[in-house]
Amino acid sequence: MDWLTLPINYEFMRHALLMGLLVGLFSPVVGCYLVVQRITLLGDVIAHAVLPGLAIANFAGFDILIGAFVSGMLSTGFIAWVKEQSRVKLDSVMALTFASFFALGVTLLTVLRNRVDLDSLLFGDILSTTPTELWRTGITGAVVLGLVLLFYRPLLFYTFDPAGAEAVGLPIRLINFGLMAGITLTIIVGMQAVGVILVISLMVGPSITAYLLVNQLHSMMALGAVIGAIASLSGIYVSYYLDLPSGPAISLVVFTFFILALLLSPSQGILSRHLSRQLKGKL
Repeated sequence: MDWLTLPINYEFMRHALLMGLLVGLFSPVVGCYLVVQRITLLGDVIAHAVLPGLAIANFAGFDILIGAFVSGMLSTGFIAWVKEQSRVKLDSVMALTFASFFALGVTLLTVLRNRVDLDSLLFGDILSTTPTELWRTGITGAVVLGLVLLFYRPLLFYTFDPAGAEAVGLPIRLINFGLMAGITLTIIVGMQAVGVILVISLMVGPSITAYLLVNQLHSMMALGAVIGAIASLSGIYVSYYLDLPSGPAISLVVFTFFILALLLSPSQGILSRHLSRQLKGKL
């Protein structure tokens, strides 16, 4: 058991493991809404759209997370506005917003001569987690999960039947705004673990893995949270012992879990279905 306990002797590893546990637990819960609404690309858009806000906030000297949140929300607002005001398809405007905001962010980082570590921003630096960041992540996660629990039924109705939710008088604009805010906050705190480029894997990967294993949304959220936490912790251990970047290691573990579920899921696994057909043929 030395391999399990040895990394815990170092304070930076304890911080990293706790951060991985927190982010791995609540990221897939929010990611489930992206999956069931079939807007997973939106998560990727927001993850890259926060870059201009990060650059401006760092240059102006205020909390970069505030800048990232404002920038992420502006991107979702722009997407919604274009969708309402034109006949441009949602996937097209999301693709354009993705590229444009990311390009603006890289430009601002260069023009404003920011001292942001671009590698850490893109691929994460969970090993440098501080106690302050842990508290902030824990509070953010608790708020997001608390709101999901509190408004679970309206969110469930809106997710599967937005037209019906509007017809019965639910404030769908407010619900959508709250959902986008929750997604943006989750992405921002997840960037510490896996970076801008890979944060979507931690939100969506465990969610679609759980989607292959269970049928109900609340079960999908719970199982996704467990898978995300295990993947995060496993990825940190892999990165420690194999001397790999932590963010990519976590993402690769997430992908491995998905492949296993894709092949072996009792109800939807490729190999499981093939074996079931063979057994039925012999009977």
